[in-house]
Amino acid sequence: MNKTGSIILVGAGPGDPELLTLKAIKAIKSADIILHDMLVSDAVLAYAPEGVEKISVGKKGHGPSCRQDDINSLMVEHARAGKCVVRLKGGDPTIFSRAGEELEAAQAAGISISIIPGITAAQAAAASLGVPLTHRHHARRLQFVTGHDHKGALPSDIDWQALADPAATTVVYMAKKTLASLCDAVREHGLPDNTPAALVMDASLPTQHIIRGTIADLPTRMEDAKLEGPVIALIGKSIS
Repeated sequence: MNKTGSIILVGAGPGDPELLTLKAIKAIKSADIILHDMLVSDAVLAYAPEGVEKISVGKKGHGPSCRQDDINSLMVEHARAGKCVVRLKGGDPTIFSRAGEELEAAQAAGISISIIPGITAAQAAAASLGVPLTHRHHARRLQFVTGHDHKGALPSDIDWQALADPAATTVVYMAKKTLASLCDAVREHGLPDNTPAALVMDASLPTQHIIRGTIADLPTRMEDAKLEGPVIALIGKSIS
């Protein structure tokens, strides 16, 4: 009978392989099998040992996706077979990546699971823009919010007063579909129309595309650009 294996949730970072942590590379090189997100780049996967099985279990916004229950089952099945399972997730595993469900599945099965953090898209986007996410004079709070709920709509329980706080920087993940509605809502709750905002598509990758504007015109600028890749939005005075 095989000895029970383990699962590691590994942050693959925003895409540039040079932004992987040393610990992430070590985990990838030790994997017996890798279950990876759709957005994990080939350059990151190239660190895997030759012959290691790599299975795409990616989720595409508003498109075909691997069911979360199936991902959980695959992790548990291969770990029970004695393998070191690396669940390779874009960005940081703990930020809008369903890590909670995967942790619960492993723990319920009695399988050892650990987390290796990664650089999240917000950090990569800010670096690409050349701006800070916080600033001691006018951005004393940083908040991350998802642009859609489990049904693909703008979440109904967003704290709009918090998002309209002029002393905060807001980062909106998975922002493309609902950006116009979100910008309208924060304007209605008092955030000035001239508040700086930016979109970054494919942050850190050669295909990166940046759009700058304000919360009043950023949705139109995004539509005009016809962006095809995943985008992240940044809103606040520090983004100027």
